[in-house]
Amino acid sequence: AKLHRANVNFLSEPIKDGTTGTVIVLTTPDAQRTMLAYQGTSSTINYDSCLAGIVSKTNIFVVEGYLFELPDTIKTIIRACEEARRSGALIAVTASDVSCIERHYDDYWEIVGNYADILFANSDEARALCHFSSKESPISATRYLSHFVPLVSVTDGPKGSYIGVKGEAVYIPPSPCVPVDTCGAGDAYASGVLYGILRGVSDLKGMGTLAARIAATVVGQQGTRLRVQDAVDLAESFAFNLKGSSSSVSSDVGSDHISSL
Repeated sequence: AKLHRANVNFLSEPIKDGTTGTVIVLTTPDAQRTMLAYQGTSSTINYDSCLAGIVSKTNIFVVEGYLFELPDTIKTIIRACEEARRSGALIAVTASDVSCIERHYDDYWEIVGNYADILFANSDEARALCHFSSKESPISATRYLSHFVPLVSVTDGPKGSYIGVKGEAVYIPPSPCVPVDTCGAGDAYASGVLYGILRGVSDLKGMGTLAARIAATVVGQQGTRLRVQDAVDLAESFAFNLKGSSSSVSSDVGSDHISSL
């Protein structure tokens, strides 16, 4: 019911004999989280005509990295990406988990290298995708990945984040908060980037700053869902910043724009 109120639509018919998936999140006093997942019926994704029709009408098609763990889903993902590409939609991929990347490295790059317009990862996931050691900096991983994907977003926890385009990386300072629960921080950050793209913003610094603010709001509370008033305040502040900026945004980094998307 809450998903429906948030205008989240279920695209496939319910399965009568299936079991609903469950995720239990354990949050420790340091605000870090561990997730225990049971996929249930969601482990099977059928690319039916209804799903295909929706993909062809979407603006941004998001592929969740955890799907690579499920049997045969890579074929479904490829079909959906091909449909999205034909219809002119942007394709975003979330890295999701280091161990998942390591187990399905070739599958990840099958999608990232051939279809992704946008890539979301944290610093560890970005290094794993690059086959970099833990000594390599997040900015190096961001720059490397941006040679293969038009827009790369790499978060680095309380140290901030980076947005990479064409071999360059823009640093986004962290938005201050008192951490309560880090569950959902990456998704919250991604939502800010996607919101900015859908609004036609070309200022990477401004878009990343909004994403960092959304993530900080989520990290500063228990649970992942933004309160309605918080969402309204964030959207209004973003709209205000848009009015204050010119349509042609200059930057110290020459590729600090996403017009190529």
